[in-house]
Amino acid sequence: MENKITKLFQIKYPIIQAGMIWCSGWELASAVSNAGGLGIIGSGSMYPEILEEHIIKCKNATKNPFAVNLPMLYPAIDEHIETIIKHGVKIVFTSAGNPKKYTSYLKSKGITVVHVVSSLKFALKAEAAGVDAVVAEGFEAGGHNGRDETTTLTLLPIVAKAIKIPLIAAGGIGTGETMLAAMTLGADGVQIGSRFIASNESSAHQNFKERVLATNEGDTELTLKELTPVRLIKNEFYQEIQEAYAAKASVETLNNLLGRGRAKKGMFEGDLVHGELEVGQIAGVIDKIMPAADIIQEIIEAYNQAINNIKTGKLDLND
Repeated sequence: MENKITKLFQIKYPIIQAGMIWCSGWELASAVSNAGGLGIIGSGSMYPEILEEHIIKCKNATKNPFAVNLPMLYPAIDEHIETIIKHGVKIVFTSAGNPKKYTSYLKSKGITVVHVVSSLKFALKAEAAGVDAVVAEGFEAGGHNGRDETTTLTLLPIVAKAIKIPLIAAGGIGTGETMLAAMTLGADGVQIGSRFIASNESSAHQNFKERVLATNEGDTELTLKELTPVRLIKNEFYQEIQEAYAAKASVETLNNLLGRGRAKKGMFEGDLVHGELEVGQIAGVIDKIMPAADIIQEIIEAYNQAINNIKTGKLDLND
């Protein structure tokens, strides 16, 4: 499956595991990289010394390329960057901010830089900033998302037509069929988050993994746009947010309600009542927890089967 993305990252399959907070530690990243994809350590939930520990362990667990996700709103971002450079990480995915501030510096250190965007406007800005590729993430995605409710199927062809650098699709992708749809619309690779939450190697709490399996269509919603937009499972904490909206709560009140550590409480500690449970709409089709390598193999097999079905004319859904 050699293409722009496999060549850029020196990987076997154009499948990137998203750098999800509290879910994407060294075990998941190394497992994905060992299976031929690109594993990513999610640094947004890590203190600098914790990130250093995860990078060292990941390097010991895989000889293949892996990356670090770097949310640009992280307060200790400069320390994270120096840790990344110190340990020779060659790929960085930036998100949640303007990539212009750090892209040149990272690239001067020999690092390949990819930026996550939610619109054409920001894709063009990222390209102008000199990034090597962009991730176009649609409204379906889990975690923090764009304010505009542009779906992946709409966003991809718009961005693909406008940029010259490689394009990675994200949002609503977790199967071989959805991967093929994204590639058909102009993507060179896919970034997958929610499907890897429900993996053996994910650092998510078992309670959260099982809640992802139980999530159905309509069980998530993009909310808190006044702060940082995030797609959440509709639990008791989500209901508190809705009640605050109904009471016309101020941004300050919403911020106080969110508080600190809600994501850790839900996804890492397994509090399904009071925690923030971030997951994408694709959770509705996830029905089992599997090793990361098996997830990748299942996606690739389904991708190839979907191509074969198209070639042989087996498009009848009732076939």
